[in-house]
Amino acid sequence: MRRALIAVTFGGLLLSGAACSSDGDTDSATEAPTIVTPSSAPASTTPPPDYTANTRAVCAKVTKIYNTELEDFGTEIGKMIAYKEKKQTEEADAAEKAAGKQLKDAGAQLKKETAAAQDPKIQDAGAASATKLTASASDTKFFDKIKTEKDFEKTIEAQITEWMTPVTGFCAT
Repeated sequence: MRRALIAVTFGGLLLSGAACSSDGDTDSATEAPTIVTPSSAPASTTPPPDYTANTRAVCAKVTKIYNTELEDFGTEIGKMIAYKEKKQTEEADAAEKAAGKQLKDAGAQLKKETAAAQDPKIQDAGAASATKLTASASDTKFFDKIKTEKDFEKTIEAQITEWMTPVTGFCAT
């Protein structure tokens, strides 16, 4: 951009200099062409908004969601596993639905809390994490992988990372 501005300014100076030194009979009332250079607004000296305090408050709420809503999800998953191991299909299905509801509720709560953030990047990250939680809430393949406590332990760490990655860039939960 700087080179373009210099080139335009230099080119304008050459043109005005050529107009002033022409040999033709010119009327003294005729003026040299005006040099028009692109106006460049001065670089903004206003510092970017400081979202620090608001981000801390939003992240505290995100941490609470992480600790309570996902803990409730874990409780329901524990019930689901116990019922699956006992071959109590109806109870296991009910616990799976309850676990899915917990995920959906966590996603809705996360979206609500991050939507109130002043920083639009946190709003977007919260919405992305919420979408992931909500999608998993109805993902039967996700729940089908979990039959034992070992399955849960193998799956959940990566899954929580997947769910929370967008927002953890702003809030270390």
